[in-house]
Amino acid sequence: MTVYIDDAVHPWRGERWAHLMADTLPELHAMAMQLGIPRRAFQDLASGAHYDVPAPLREKAIALGARPISRHTDRALLKAVIANARAQYRQR
Repeated sequence: MTVYIDDAVHPWRGERWAHLMADTLPELHAMAMQLGIPRRAFQDLASGAHYDVPAPLREKAIALGARPISRHTDRALLKAVIANARAQYRQR
């Protein structure tokens, strides 16, 4: 099982942000906890279950074992990871 983090390219509130996604939700929540990201920051959205991660934490996530993926070089893998994140969304 794997945790993934994409490129930190999404601007918001003066910072660049990445998306933290994983093969399973327990892995995703465990990595977020290691990064100090509170559970309330979990994005359970139809676009995909994920956490937003500010660029400075991206490198820490990689050091903790998250696999970096790039929209520029890993397109097929990124597409599969996003599809899995969408499948993890729990409609209410």
